[in-house]
Amino acid sequence: MTLDPQLKQKIENLVTSDSVVLFMKGSRSFPQCGFSASVVNILNTLIPKYTTVNVLTDVDVRGAMKEFSDWPTFPQLFVRGEFVGGADIVRQMHESGELEKKLGDLVAAPKLPSVTVTPKAAAQLKAALTEGGPGDVIHITITPTWDHELDLGAKEAGRVTVESNGVTLQLDRASAAKAEGLTIDHVDGPDGGGFKIENPNRPAQVRQIAPKELKALLDQGKVKHFYDVRTDKERATARLANTTLLDDATMGAIEALPKDTPLAFHCHHGGRSRAAAEHFLKLGFTNVYNLAGGIDAWSSDVDPSVPRY
Repeated sequence: MTLDPQLKQKIENLVTSDSVVLFMKGSRSFPQCGFSASVVNILNTLIPKYTTVNVLTDVDVRGAMKEFSDWPTFPQLFVRGEFVGGADIVRQMHESGELEKKLGDLVAAPKLPSVTVTPKAAAQLKAALTEGGPGDVIHITITPTWDHELDLGAKEAGRVTVESNGVTLQLDRASAAKAEGLTIDHVDGPDGGGFKIENPNRPAQVRQIAPKELKALLDQGKVKHFYDVRTDKERATARLANTTLLDDATMGAIEALPKDTPLAFHCHHGGRSRAAAEHFLKLGFTNVYNLAGGIDAWSSDVDPSVPRY
């Protein structure tokens, strides 16, 4: 298919109208699909200014862009007139640092996050640095799944550098954008000490909890809403006290609770209840537990009188 010359010229004008142009569904202020929103979020962390073209408002451009770039979906990112890719490619380039290199001098100076290293953690990190090479610093990486990694390494140009309690920390730009208010502590435990990292920006997650830990929370009254995700037949075989069957009526009642209400879920082995817990997490609940191993683990670790099946 050959593009109409006028339409091709229109697209070329759009592509070169700014150093960075994103053809997307919706606009920068109001993305209208998840993939477009993900690219907007990435660009917003890197550059202050770029142009978006809403393909939903121009059917001709929307159809022709697929031919122009030889790319079947949206969004489509162009940098200095060159096609970069769609949402998955942009995400991968962002995580690897390639996107920042591609944008070059368009990238805004990063905002330095406030990171706190406690005195106890600082002592441990300084001891570790004595075993590294000259000039080594602590590298912090926050992965896309919000895991936090600490490593020793040489000081690298282009990374975001902060200091706390005499410890120099470096973060890649994507990690720095997630690190405001980060606290690094060192705590003692039964198996020795370890670093404890608290990040107030981390999205709420379902907390996998062992049977004995959940029983303690129930006994202390810290968890008062405990739901059984199994079938009536399974509950007739074995059930835990003070649990409520998760049916349609119960789901409606849960949705009416305050979003910070602690909720706990269980099933036979933990799979179905994990899915239920994830559902309520997506509804905005922030304190959600899933019984690891389900009622089977409860019978094994807490109450052997509960039948196993």
